[in-house]
Amino acid sequence: MAQDQIPQQERAADDPDAQVYRTPREIRIVLSGLLIAMLLAMLDNMIVGTAMPTIVGDLGGVNHLSWVVTSYILATTASTPIWGKLGDLYGRKGIFMASIVIFLAGSAMSGVSQNMNELIGSRAVQGLGAGGLIVGVMSIMGAMVPPRERGKYQGMFAAVMAVAMIGGPLVGGTITDHLNWHWIFFINLPLGAVALVVVALTLHLPKQRSEARIAKKKIDSLGAGLLTVGIVALVLVTTWGGQTYSWGSWQIAGTLVLAAVALAWFLRVEQQVAQRGQEPVLPLHVFRSRNFSLICALGFVVGFVMFGAITFLPLYQQSVQGASATNSGLLLMPMMLGMLVVSLIVGQAVTRTGRYKIYPVIGTLVMTAGMLLLSRLDVHTDKTTSALFMVVLGAGMGFLMQITMLVAQNSVPLKDIGVASSSSTFFRSIGGSFGVSLFGALFSSRVTHTMAQRLGAGGTKAVDGHAQLSPAMLGQLPAPVRDAYDHAVTDGVHSIFLWGALISVAGIAVSFFLQEVPLRATPKPSGAGDAAPALAEV
Repeated sequence: MAQDQIPQQERAADDPDAQVYRTPREIRIVLSGLLIAMLLAMLDNMIVGTAMPTIVGDLGGVNHLSWVVTSYILATTASTPIWGKLGDLYGRKGIFMASIVIFLAGSAMSGVSQNMNELIGSRAVQGLGAGGLIVGVMSIMGAMVPPRERGKYQGMFAAVMAVAMIGGPLVGGTITDHLNWHWIFFINLPLGAVALVVVALTLHLPKQRSEARIAKKKIDSLGAGLLTVGIVALVLVTTWGGQTYSWGSWQIAGTLVLAAVALAWFLRVEQQVAQRGQEPVLPLHVFRSRNFSLICALGFVVGFVMFGAITFLPLYQQSVQGASATNSGLLLMPMMLGMLVVSLIVGQAVTRTGRYKIYPVIGTLVMTAGMLLLSRLDVHTDKTTSALFMVVLGAGMGFLMQITMLVAQNSVPLKDIGVASSSSTFFRSIGGSFGVSLFGALFSSRVTHTMAQRLGAGGTKAVDGHAQLSPAMLGQLPAPVRDAYDHAVTDGVHSIFLWGALISVAGIAVSFFLQEVPLRATPKPSGAGDAAPALAEV
């Protein structure tokens, strides 16, 4: 058995595209630490959102409230591509553990913050670590488990997303009510410590002995800086547009120009770095793969539609259907259950057959159908009907969520798996940022228009310049105003889901052009079911 295994180890050490066979038990042990890390990153924003009113009441600084969330999102999105490249260059295990430490440091700093400025800065540190957590989990899974076999495990990641979406508001509300808001950050520390220990003790990845690659392990600092500036500018546009500043303002126009200049300069720098035989922070050659480029575009569409739906569905159910804001996470359970069940089925089917192109096509079709169904919501739609519509949308997402990452990782050499993971995550995040921003502007416009249409020119004063009212404020509205607002919200979500369906159609077109490239698989050692001892990562 040892003689059969030695060549495989040697190939793994000398060939950065080789993968070492591991038993399911070995993978599950490492996976426990990875899932905890993923849960930390995804759960954080959901928990914080519930506690924000209490935090503002304690620290003050209501004018800077949005920056508590924005600083986290900016740091996460901007650092995502850089974390992926660092892992490819310097070793995924060490970089991933560093991101956990940074996240925990940011959590501790947030928990002890004494004013809003301290909290905003601490949340930026936390977001920086979160970017590495998300990319690290995906790239390590890509290095450990080849795409053909990953379907057996991908349902676990869908389950983590469901737990974060549903449990986050409940956990945040419970901690805030029975302890204090500081503990929504301190709770990360023991969980993160467990993840850190599990990863340190159980994760073993093969060494990379390519001397040429080691000699080029110098971070492209200019490219990284330009990419960060461009991403931050893009996220600020989506955050400010239609909210802090009008879309036609000089602030938005100037930020767009800054993003365009920084990203154009970044592309030029990356070309020059590659021509010199060095390591660009984002190797442009990965986009020569047709499947990789298409799947990144599809990820943008999925993020655009998914985050837009998740943002405005609870608003409709709270405002129009009278659901409790405290249990807002539970409102999304039908969608999350649909996504989880379909993701599990699709993962098993991909592992069994090795075929995957059909699933993005079906997923985009079902997602479009779900958006069209949700566009039919009105003031009289009952909760059962809206839940069934959400199941359809969730099923469409279940076909897509893990497949987009799987195709991205299968489209590049293993040495670039971090770049593939970060790029897929990045395009989905940027799509989500644009989706929430543009859908938000559309929603506000429709609410304002409908209020004016039903109550006359003074109708907009009833919402005091805001398209979204808290449940407490809704209870104080006169009956005619409340009825007008219910119709206004319904008109708003109707427009959002119609436009979402139109954008989903673009996803259908993209998915049709994907090619059925065979998925990589790791051959088992002949005559053995156990793995060879994995070599430690540098």
